[in-house]
Amino acid sequence: MKKGIHPAYQQVVFQDSSTGFKFISGSTKTSDETIKMDDGKTYPLIRVEISSDSHPFYTGKQKFTQADGAVDRFNKKYGLTNN
Repeated sequence: MKKGIHPAYQQVVFQDSSTGFKFISGSTKTSDETIKMDDGKTYPLIRVEISSDSHPFYTGKQKFTQADGAVDRFNKKYGLTNN
């Protein structure tokens, strides 16, 4: 690999803005904000609007109202017949 053309890869903390959930991950993102974690180290802090802690798919709070209506209409129109 050529030197000096790749961004620096480092450990950063991502924090979900809506729930406060934090996790450490490797990233090339940088930030002026830092946070001290339980391990005593200071990491750059990246705030995100949504994470696995608040995303409806992972929390089980998805809304299927429109999809359910489409499925019901499909089954009513093309429903299985017992022949």
